[in-house]
Amino acid sequence: MNPFSKLPSLRPSVLAVCLALSSPLLMHSAWAQSSKSATQVFDIPAGPLDVTLTRIARQSGQIISIQPEQLQGRTAAAIKGEMNAEQAYRQALQGSGLELFVTGSGALNLRPAPAAGTTTLPEVKVTANGGQETSTGPLLGYVAKRTTTGSKTDTAIIEIPQSISVITADEISDKGITTLTDALAQTPGVTVNPYGFDSRALDWVVLRGFDGWYTSNYRDGLIQNVGINFLGVQTEVYGLERLEVLRGPSSVLFGKGDVGGVVNRVSKLPSVDAPCEVVVQTGSFGRKQVAADFGGALDDEGKFLYRVVGVGLDTGTQEKYPNGERMDQQRQYLAPSLRWQISPRTSLVMQAEYLRDDSSDDVQFVTANGVRTNVKEGDPNYSRIKSGTDAVGYQFEHKLDDGWMVQQKMRYARRTMDKHHVSWVLDPDGVTLRRTARRDVESVNELTIDTSLQGTVQTGSVSHKLLFGLDWDNSRADSQRYSGSAPSLDIRNPVYGVYIPEPTNQNTDVQIKTTQLGLYVQDQIKFDKHWGLTFGLRRDHVKTDTSDYLNAEKAAQSDKATTGRIGLNYLVGNGWAPYISYATSFVPNVGIDTAGNNYKSSNGRQVEMGIKYMPEGSPISFAAALFNLEKTNVLSYDPAADETRQIGKIRSRGLELEAKAALSRQLRLTASFTALDLSVRESANPDEIGKTPVLTPEVTGSLWLDYVVADSSLRGLSFGSGLRYIGKRWNEETNVTSEPSYTLVDAAVRYDTGPWRFALNASNLFDKQYFNGGRSYYRGMERSILLTARYRF
Repeated sequence: MNPFSKLPSLRPSVLAVCLALSSPLLMHSAWAQSSKSATQVFDIPAGPLDVTLTRIARQSGQIISIQPEQLQGRTAAAIKGEMNAEQAYRQALQGSGLELFVTGSGALNLRPAPAAGTTTLPEVKVTANGGQETSTGPLLGYVAKRTTTGSKTDTAIIEIPQSISVITADEISDKGITTLTDALAQTPGVTVNPYGFDSRALDWVVLRGFDGWYTSNYRDGLIQNVGINFLGVQTEVYGLERLEVLRGPSSVLFGKGDVGGVVNRVSKLPSVDAPCEVVVQTGSFGRKQVAADFGGALDDEGKFLYRVVGVGLDTGTQEKYPNGERMDQQRQYLAPSLRWQISPRTSLVMQAEYLRDDSSDDVQFVTANGVRTNVKEGDPNYSRIKSGTDAVGYQFEHKLDDGWMVQQKMRYARRTMDKHHVSWVLDPDGVTLRRTARRDVESVNELTIDTSLQGTVQTGSVSHKLLFGLDWDNSRADSQRYSGSAPSLDIRNPVYGVYIPEPTNQNTDVQIKTTQLGLYVQDQIKFDKHWGLTFGLRRDHVKTDTSDYLNAEKAAQSDKATTGRIGLNYLVGNGWAPYISYATSFVPNVGIDTAGNNYKSSNGRQVEMGIKYMPEGSPISFAAALFNLEKTNVLSYDPAADETRQIGKIRSRGLELEAKAALSRQLRLTASFTALDLSVRESANPDEIGKTPVLTPEVTGSLWLDYVVADSSLRGLSFGSGLRYIGKRWNEETNVTSEPSYTLVDAAVRYDTGPWRFALNASNLFDKQYFNGGRSYYRGMERSILLTARYRF
């Protein structure tokens, strides 16, 4: 199937996305012509000059170009009153020895103020961009221009020959996003929550048609391993500075991983301009949440910076039992961190994370004889999942001579899960559920270290940005399952609140130890101002030991793989850059075939070509990509022989478009579109060949517009609204039945006054009913209203 064949039949909402994505030059023009004269009420306390200037930029949206060394040791008086951004900057600079000047293009810059009696002004050459963006630090607005996820170096996104999307903390806040999957729902090439709404808020992401549950989870560039069965990764998005998605094979950077890509969560860390705020939320289903983010300097010299992020949540969910009892979720989260600037060249960031989540666990409704019901298979007194994360780690950096730098990241983490749930079969009478109580206890202990050396070498007119690294990951996953009796349930008249005894019959006791050692090298070559070549190569050794304690069986497996990436891009000028790349990946398959041989690793390879538009100095980003990727050595089930065979092949190809931009000082846009052609090319089950894997839509699109009212009588008021389109999804591997497409509408209204922000967000505003099928019955997300009050100080 041609992925473009779906385009003519798209609904108007999706066509609007395509039109928005096709106009990057119009975005740039609108930005350049926007006004800078709107006044606001500023209330910024006295403090370091760099912090004050950053807060003015965040509040006003008017960036200023500076050199960081200009601000060292300088302070600013308090900024209070109604004024425009330029006036606020000038007030902050009084007595600092610096002054503001406006370039011919209207950009704001700094230069030394003239000494008394001096009539000429020496101009300072400005090299920093607006907002001083780094690849891991805080960012004003929706548009990121730099990343580490695409290369493990701080590199401009336009120079990475592969698809990358970044979701900033500002975008998460403006859209009222509360989970990682909601944050990624408007990202091209990404499908979230394939089984519909999930009260447990697990990070379930599908990338370019491939399940990312097992290998796509990263935090600050380090892998987060999942359990053997049900223990996944949970992320508190309030603790993130940004989310970064690298689509396509990425083993050359991260080792074992599936072909779809990775999702890297970038933590909030100490910085001189870290906000201090308290956030209170309430909303649908009895939601109550309090969050806080504090940070600053512990000493006068600023060598020690700290940050503490915390969240407390108590909420019901949209899911209810037939007796009216609502499912719920409670969460506690704490993430302290400390930055020690040991010397001008050396820094150490120490991090810790504590998360506890306690949620109802009945996530599906019963389907009996093909009829969907509102019956839950479990019981509110029994069905529960409790999970937790405890993690500590550090990020060390030391700058050597001639621009070289040594980095090391380390994290030790323990994730746990205790899950009580019910399995069932339908009695031949068609109305009785014969139920079995189950308890799954899982844990993962992991230690991950990544050490790298990077620097630049000049050979004539050619520049080489070199990266050498060694990473090591050691994890131990344990899983025990217990089963026991549970009362039957009549779906015509279900009775809940009954006693279900704790299961005591142990069914499984399995431990899997995995060690990965990877050695990698990368060269980012620049031949001149235009041509760039990225080449990377990596060698991995993965050792897996499996122990089945109940059956007294042990198995060992060793996988070795060499992966790589090569990409070429051309910086045309004016922000345009076409590129083409080839990348490979591998992921081990644990187990043995019918002949007693270990399964081979599944391999992936991809060709991608695209174009990016990111004009310097403008908050505009546009990307288009065409890709073709294959995954081989896929495990597939042969129903005739009742065995698993490793002969599968899956192909994914398609088109992805993404735009993020400030169209003017008042109007922001985010938009995405995906046309995906996903197909099973080889399988042990002949009925699957040529079919589309289940639950993956062929077409998705989204559009979000955010407008700040410029009228002085409505100052501080802003609105946002958006559309999300999800195409048809197949329910079974043979593609017999499907769930229809749907379009959801989201909206937001905000009011900013001084240090306060009040926001009202609505997801699925018109309460559109939709389902995610598969072989069971999962409802989509209902309308959800969120009211937020934020106070910054």
